[in-house]
Amino acid sequence: MHPVFDGHNDTLLVLLEHPDRDFGQRLGDGHVDVVRAREGGLAGGLFAMFSPDRDGMSGARNPKTEDVAPFGPIDAGHALRTTLRMVALLRRLEAAGHLRICASADDVEAAMADGVLAAVPHLEGAEAIVDPDVLDVLHALGLRSLGPVWSRPNAFATGVPFAFPGSPDVGPGLTAAGRDLVDACDRLRIVLDVSHLNEAGFWELLDRSERPVVASHSNVHALSASPRNLTDAQLDALAERDGLVGLNFACGFLREDGRDDPDTPLVTLVRHLDALVERMGEDRVGLGSDFDGATLPGEIGDAAGLPRLVAALRQNGWDTPLLDKVTHRNWLALLRRVQEG
Repeated sequence: MHPVFDGHNDTLLVLLEHPDRDFGQRLGDGHVDVVRAREGGLAGGLFAMFSPDRDGMSGARNPKTEDVAPFGPIDAGHALRTTLRMVALLRRLEAAGHLRICASADDVEAAMADGVLAAVPHLEGAEAIVDPDVLDVLHALGLRSLGPVWSRPNAFATGVPFAFPGSPDVGPGLTAAGRDLVDACDRLRIVLDVSHLNEAGFWELLDRSERPVVASHSNVHALSASPRNLTDAQLDALAERDGLVGLNFACGFLREDGRDDPDTPLVTLVRHLDALVERMGEDRVGLGSDFDGATLPGEIGDAAGLPRLVAALRQNGWDTPLLDKVTHRNWLALLRRVQEG
C-alpha cells in the first residue's frame, strides 16, 4: 500500500461542529477518522482550519455547481475565535493519541514511521489574522500553510466563486494587507496556497513571494471549467516556481459538465492527474482530496478508498516510483523546499 500525504481536508470543521464524534473510532459518515485513514494508507496531510459564517457552512462547502451566488466576507473576530478553537481541537486530538501535529517534513516522516497520522496545520482563508502578531502566534502553535482566501473576499484578497462554467479571472488582486501577508509568510517559511484565490491575486502573489507556491486542492481548468481550477498558464507558472498542485477529488471540479455527482468514474481523476504530470512534470503533482469538504466519487467514498485510486493509476501505466512521488514524496519535498530553501 502506498502511504498518502494529502494536501487538504476539512475534518477539523466537521469535528468542531460535531463534538460528540470520536475521531479514534470508525465514524458512520464523513470521510476521515483514524480507522479509515489506516485502512486507506492516509498517513498524513494538511488539516485545514476554516472559519464558517456565524450560522455554520458545512453544507455550503459542498456547493452545487449550477449558479451559486458568491459568499460575502465574515467577521474577523469570529474567524480568530474559530481558528483558535481548531488549534485547541488539534491539540486535544494529539493528546488522545489520534494524530501528531507536525511542523516540518522531518516531523511528518517520523510520524509516518511511527504509524501515527501526521497533521500539518493549514489556515484556509486568512480572516483570523486580525493583527500581524497573530500570524507569529499561530506559527508558534504549528501553522505551516496558509491560503489568503476561501471563495469570498476578505482584507487580503478576493476568492473565486463556484458558478460553473467560469473563469478564475474575477475581481481585484491582493490588497496592501495581502502583500504584507505574503511577505510575512515568506519570512516565517509558511507555505502559500493559491487554491480559491482569483487570477489577479494569483499573479500578484507569485510575483511577490520568493518561495515555491502551491495550489493544494485544485484541478485542470481545460478539463473542467470551474473557476476553482487552474488555467494552463497558471499551471506553467507554478511549475516554473518549483511549486505543486494537489488534485482535488470534488466531483464538481473534475467533471466536464461540472455536476456535483458522486457517479464520477475514477478515470476522471486519472485524466486530471495525467494532464498535471504532463504539463508540470512528475515532481510537481500531489493529492489534495478535500476530504470532509466535498462530494467525492463513489468509487473512492472516503479515506479507506484511496487504494482504489492508486490501483486505477497503476492500471493506466503509472509505475511505483511515480506513484510514490504523487502520493506522498512530492508533498514532503515541497515542504522542505519552502522551509529549508
